[in-house]
Amino acid sequence: MMQDRVDMFLMTNQKYLPPERIQFLRERMLMADESRFQMLSTVELKDPTTLLLISIFLGGLGIDRFMLGDTGMGVLKLLTGGCCGVLTIVDWFSIQKKTKEMNFNKLAMLLG
Repeated sequence: MMQDRVDMFLMTNQKYLPPERIQFLRERMLMADESRFQMLSTVELKDPTTLLLISIFLGGLGIDRFMLGDTGMGVLKLLTGGCCGVLTIVDWFSIQKKTKEMNFNKLAMLLG
């Protein structure tokens, strides 16, 4: 029963997580008790595609970094116009991976 629930959770949330780390999460979730699994079900994961769109349209203002919780880089991008656009362009290519890593870290922290 628990294995089915873990597999269902990972299948529904796989687009929010790095593919190379899903097996690690699966193993940790199978070892977790019921209360931790319930806590995992309540975690709100950020959508990498949504953050990419925000990065494309509002990345020069640093809003994408603020949404990731990276306040320092958000302020830097806001004050410098994305360092004259260079950081904005770099984020277009890296924001999805950063979002997936942030989601993974959030789940891994709850699993202990």
